[in-house]
Amino acid sequence: METTSNNVLHVNTKTWDSEVIKSELPVFVDFWAEWCGPCRMVGPAVEQIAKVMAGKVKVAKLNVDENQEIAMKYGVQSIPSLIIFKGGKEIGRTIGAMPKESYMKFIESTLAKA
Repeated sequence: METTSNNVLHVNTKTWDSEVIKSELPVFVDFWAEWCGPCRMVGPAVEQIAKVMAGKVKVAKLNVDENQEIAMKYGVQSIPSLIIFKGGKEIGRTIGAMPKESYMKFIESTLAKA
């Protein structure tokens, strides 16, 4: 089931390749889980980033409990893990809850180097 809330795309095993790997735009993916307190704190920041970066970066969330094979494939062991993909490859990763401004700097500096 694919849903969007305020520009944030919820991806899963079925939509991963089409929405993330084959995306024309870089994709900022929030690997999270329902039970994770810091993940819930990050949620509003991720939604704000989706609005601010609309058209430049696609923002997605992946529930690691429901999509364990993708989390394992990318070695996600701590959540929240936020990974930027460009051209189907991981180009940057940050782990843990941070304010929106820190994520924005991370995205901008990672894309500048890519």
